[in-house]
Amino acid sequence: MHNNVNSEIPEKTKRTEDIAVEMKGIVKKFPGIVANDHIDFELRTGEIHALLGENGAGKTTLMNILYGLYKPDEGEIYIRGKKAQIESPRDAIRLGIGMVHQHFMLVPKFTVAENIVLGQRGPKWPLLDLVEIEKKIIELSEKYGLKVNPRAKIWQLSAGEQQRVEILKILYRGADILILDEPTSVLTPQETESLFRTLKSMKKEGKSIIFITHKLDEVMRVSDRVTVLRRGRVIGRVDTKDTDKHELAKMMVGREVLFAIRRKPTKIGKVVLEVKDLMTMSDQGLVALKGVSFAIHQGEILGIAGVAGNGQRELAEVIVGLRKAIKGKVLIEGKDITNSPPRQILKQGVAYIPEERLKRGLIGEFSVAENLVLKEKFLRTFADGWFLPVSKPLFLNKEKIYNYTNQLVKEYNIKTVSASSPANQLSGGNIQRMILARELTQTPKLIIAVQPTMGLDVGATEFIRSKILEQKERGAAILLISGDLDEILMISDRILVMYEGRIVGEMLSEEADIDRIGLLMAGVTS
Repeated sequence: MHNNVNSEIPEKTKRTEDIAVEMKGIVKKFPGIVANDHIDFELRTGEIHALLGENGAGKTTLMNILYGLYKPDEGEIYIRGKKAQIESPRDAIRLGIGMVHQHFMLVPKFTVAENIVLGQRGPKWPLLDLVEIEKKIIELSEKYGLKVNPRAKIWQLSAGEQQRVEILKILYRGADILILDEPTSVLTPQETESLFRTLKSMKKEGKSIIFITHKLDEVMRVSDRVTVLRRGRVIGRVDTKDTDKHELAKMMVGREVLFAIRRKPTKIGKVVLEVKDLMTMSDQGLVALKGVSFAIHQGEILGIAGVAGNGQRELAEVIVGLRKAIKGKVLIEGKDITNSPPRQILKQGVAYIPEERLKRGLIGEFSVAENLVLKEKFLRTFADGWFLPVSKPLFLNKEKIYNYTNQLVKEYNIKTVSASSPANQLSGGNIQRMILARELTQTPKLIIAVQPTMGLDVGATEFIRSKILEQKERGAAILLISGDLDEILMISDRILVMYEGRIVGEMLSEEADIDRIGLLMAGVTS
């Protein structure tokens, strides 16, 4: 543990007005798990306090308790020195606490102003004085550098602008204690810089900010102090100036973590995937891809950078047969597989790591073992008898299946009670390890990986990136779609940037300029 873990102000010198939030002995249990195990947490007035921990460490549970979404089983909460009973978000808002969730809570068809005042009663209730509301929103946006048009509809805004609306919403309601959960996950580098300037401006004004993130570089840049959780307990508290990201990572996962993964030079082979002039529609009936063309070779990782919602998900779904192309072609080793059924495409040696793990990556009610042998190739491997003439397995050898899956559980370090446990009981990181184990053990020739480390802690992220690089070294062609620009730069050979359904930039990773990529992600091409 860090030698400055207890670098707190001595009790006798603390003043009530110095402490915005104090949580004492917080315990929260769910069936089979203690999410928060006697946690003490303190937020000082006018500081940015980072909350770190692996997936499942208890960070979000603790903040949901502070915001009134959960009730603690034990423990006390003090707000500005006074004991508080926070039984709902309404209680939290009344106490000046606001929370910006990782997934925005906005109504797309409403305007910015309508979203900001949603659920509030103004002086002229039930009438809304939108002119006065818009005036106040403009004043707040100018004061904190959160530029946004109060009359714009949410669906018209970029992800960065929507986040500004979420922050303005809690500021409008008078919050001076702000909880930000993974606030930069959908932002361009320039939007991230703008957010940091806003947070520092709020801090100078005396607002207190809790910053939940997996990005340790951001912790080092913007926070004053850090509290690290592991398995529901506080592992340490440190002043940011007295630590570094390597030590924080070790506190989080209990071991050294490699941040710079070395890419071994690999021989680039023949073209495996070729996409020609591809067009498709979004779920909203709009054109999502507008003539996308590229190729990926054996032993190559092609990274696609871009803010979520610019056609990346639709691109992956067209390639694996989950969405119809309205124009263009998808070729695997020269074979036209455009609009073929997913089963036929996967038989061509394609592995798919989807963005929506729970919806697309597994059957939650099935066991870990069943999910690991879902694919037809595995059914043939573990069949004891066949039903003829349709060549379907009559019996599956459960002993063989469990021996095999226990081996994968060990190799991929999947933390589960047993291979027979339901897959939906696993944490996000362990679900992703399970999906990788199933997809990569088939030695695919093409891997489509969409947001493979999104929302995962540093340990799981390091593991998954190393597995992807192993596949590249083996000679697989890999399409990496990620909103994490550091990840794109770290493991890609070439980088494409997508904006509004088009490829707007291409570069080799060693020649990439992060500022230029950020501008391209925002649609600035000149």
